[in-house]
Amino acid sequence: MNNTEQISTLRTDCLALDQQDPLAALRQQFQLPSNMIYLDGNSLGAQPKAALNRATQVIQEEWGMDLIKSWNKAGWFDLPSRLGNLLAPLIGAKAEEVVITDTTSINLFKAIAAALHIQSEASDATVRKVIITERSNFPTDIYMAEGLTRWLDRGYRLHLIDSPEELTSAINHETALVMLTHVNYRTGYLYDMASVTHLAHQHGALCLWDLAHSAGAVEIDLHSANADFAVGCCYKYLNGGPGAPAFIWVPQRHQAAFQHPLTGWWGHAAPFAMQPTFDATPGIRRALCGTQPIVSLAMIESGLDIFKQTTMAAIRQKSLALTDLFIQLVETRCASHPVTLVTPRQHQQRGSHVSFQHEHAYAIIQALIERGVVGDYREPGIMRFGFTPLYTSFTDVWDAAEHLRDILDRQDYRADIRRNAVT
Repeated sequence: MNNTEQISTLRTDCLALDQQDPLAALRQQFQLPSNMIYLDGNSLGAQPKAALNRATQVIQEEWGMDLIKSWNKAGWFDLPSRLGNLLAPLIGAKAEEVVITDTTSINLFKAIAAALHIQSEASDATVRKVIITERSNFPTDIYMAEGLTRWLDRGYRLHLIDSPEELTSAINHETALVMLTHVNYRTGYLYDMASVTHLAHQHGALCLWDLAHSAGAVEIDLHSANADFAVGCCYKYLNGGPGAPAFIWVPQRHQAAFQHPLTGWWGHAAPFAMQPTFDATPGIRRALCGTQPIVSLAMIESGLDIFKQTTMAAIRQKSLALTDLFIQLVETRCASHPVTLVTPRQHQQRGSHVSFQHEHAYAIIQALIERGVVGDYREPGIMRFGFTPLYTSFTDVWDAAEHLRDILDRQDYRADIRRNAVT
């Protein structure tokens, strides 16, 4: 068999996989350009077709016709909680433990503040002053922790680890909080949530998880892991739209002690009593702050509705198959080029995106985008490709790898290309 025949046969195999794929029909529920292979759902999910109708309903009917009555008539006031309950099963949470609100950064601030407040009541509070996170964590996580500890000025400090293996020696009696992203945004490394949380608890520390790159793509069971807090965004694998509000999870066991300084009126026990002092509402709604952005909040339901048609186990199975295939194709078809895999090969350590390193990674990504293959770039020198099982096909994976091979073989990229503001 010659090289051309081999390529044809393997692509035919991918077409067969697509025909056998139990999730394939869900792709039709997304607005995807016919001339594009979209491998950036780990950064911004595709638009559910239902979102346009939902936006029209909110803007033309609920806002346009019913105006302020919609806070009651259309259920706007309860939307953060109702959507949170829809999201809860995807992350192993219970009802009334999740609200969708604010941004990931703001929710991180709340959760860090609450964790430090809980630890301030401990008998060893004067010693327990360290927050552990990764140096390679998504920068906003580090920035929010830095900002809060600097503002508190109570001796808290960050300890940045450089690898997951350092956790065992880093966590000790001085640790107040371990704050990690479940799937690393750059490498795609997936932490064992249960074992890390157990390690933290052994030393009296609390554990906060950022689920931005795992919610909707990886099986998560926050209760089984005995996690303490979690946050995440809704615009990646959950397909809630650009800049969609994020979510925060607080288990029932921590809700009574959950306190943070962003005490806005939506977290008040009786917001329309208009009292001059703050009295936190019981339960998860105390994680709310100010008036909610209803139009963008409403779009999230369109994405969550699609998840009702499958299971996270089925999504995870396809995610691993897609990423396995891409790794295999790139390493075999691009073997003569200096392309280095930085994503773990082991399934138990891999999220749903794959990252390769190359000296001219940014230029190569731009060349791919010009061909209709959309991935993205992250420093240092990382080409990042996200695989969203709800709409990514096996044929997409094959074709993307072939475009990458062709670009590398031909050096069909401009090494000196000017970078865009968003990479």
